[in-house]
Amino acid sequence: MQNNLLDILTKISKGNNLGEKITLVGATKTVPVEIINEAVKLGLEVVAENRVQEFREKTEFIDKSARQHFIGHLQTNKVKYLVGKVDLIHSVDSFHLAIEIDKQAKKINAVQDVLMEVNIGGELSKSGINPDNAIETAKEILSLNNVNLVGLMAMLPKSDDKEYLAKLTIKMRSLLDRLKLINENIKFLSMGMSGDYEIAISNGSNMIRLGSILFGKRNYEVK
Repeated sequence: MQNNLLDILTKISKGNNLGEKITLVGATKTVPVEIINEAVKLGLEVVAENRVQEFREKTEFIDKSARQHFIGHLQTNKVKYLVGKVDLIHSVDSFHLAIEIDKQAKKINAVQDVLMEVNIGGELSKSGINPDNAIETAKEILSLNNVNLVGLMAMLPKSDDKEYLAKLTIKMRSLLDRLKLINENIKFLSMGMSGDYEIAISNGSNMIRLGSILFGKRNYEVK
């Protein structure tokens, strides 16, 4: 893990193709707290879970110097367990979900930072806003008082066609740049995982979510 992490940190240290700093998010699903904290000590600044239950079980034991994000699919009935406890929710895939986050944040007098998830590949198996509706939905989210939209998130389809994946990243970056003209708080494009992060950061992504390339193959038997 140590060599993998240091290699990635070195690779991304020069920023993306636009010269922007790249935020490395460690996707820590099934990863033991001891390993996560070791990674934090080695320089990993952001860790993220994609299951609410796992976040709740691990959060208090995570090194306090790390920022904690949530990157998984989020149901409205689980929002209350995250709001005010995570620095950033990546996976706001509907205005309906944003309204619930706003409602729960208002209860505790907080403003929750979020990213809006876009289904850039138009895949039926994935959630997210249709790219054609992204600007309109983002404007709706921006109207909420207790939600702070700071960028976009997407998952690239599984494909060996690097040109196709690059085009999708460029399309996402274009959406981000349009939104940046609307609101100055918008700055992050969370796109790129272990198999495609190099394509993503070469085409405008400035936040990547890496799991297996950092921590090794998932052990789904771990509870």
